[in-house]
Amino acid sequence: MAWNPEKYNEFKALRYKPFFDLVAHILDKPNMKVIDLGCGTGELTNMLSQKLTNPSVKGIDSSKEMLEKAKEFTAIQFDQKTIEEQINTGKKWDLVFANASIQWVDNHEELFPKIISLLNPDGQLAIQMPCQNENLLNQIVIELVQEEPYKSALNNWKRLSPVLTMDDYAQILFENGGTDIVIYQKVYPMIANTHDELYEFILGSTLVPYFERLQGEIKEQFIKEFKNRIAKRFPKTPSLYAFKRILLYARF
Repeated sequence: MAWNPEKYNEFKALRYKPFFDLVAHILDKPNMKVIDLGCGTGELTNMLSQKLTNPSVKGIDSSKEMLEKAKEFTAIQFDQKTIEEQINTGKKWDLVFANASIQWVDNHEELFPKIISLLNPDGQLAIQMPCQNENLLNQIVIELVQEEPYKSALNNWKRLSPVLTMDDYAQILFENGGTDIVIYQKVYPMIANTHDELYEFILGSTLVPYFERLQGEIKEQFIKEFKNRIAKRFPKTPSLYAFKRILLYARF
């Protein structure tokens, strides 16, 4: 997918809050080998590196556009590859970190054990993801793309979230040897003064793969209808958007 770093970063203050909550669970140890799966622009990868004692840090991302922004962080190695490609290398790490990226990879029942297998003994796993199935803007998108004319324009394609329940993740971490397991959902409130702010918030993430497939008049029609439904779901402004995320941490 062609990501736009500027558009994604318009709401960086809100998007970065879960990062700091997640990092707070990590046990700092000297000289850890760290991988950031889905590092984006590298800004948070750099912050993570600065919070650890003499780490060796690598960030991977599939987006060339995002990694162009990461070049300024010269102390960190960045590679353009998918999360699946990195997993398949089999390389081991002391900390596997993933901030708002794993939700783009399918089949978490199989994915998580593969990620856990990359950890060295006494390694740490720290992941956070948006709860897309519960977030209202995501629900509006899924409703809309299953209706005509968008359903036909997309050839019945839709991006269903692979994010599981907290119970599911707890069981996966436990069955794969996790200890000191921490799993919780947290609301990160966004106060939107206009309906356009809510549209712009999701434009830089969830709508990206849809707008790669919708062009011209049908895309403009989709945007208009999506904004209409936002206005119906949030009849008053300013509106509070309860942006929900799930945070996971464990040692292995």
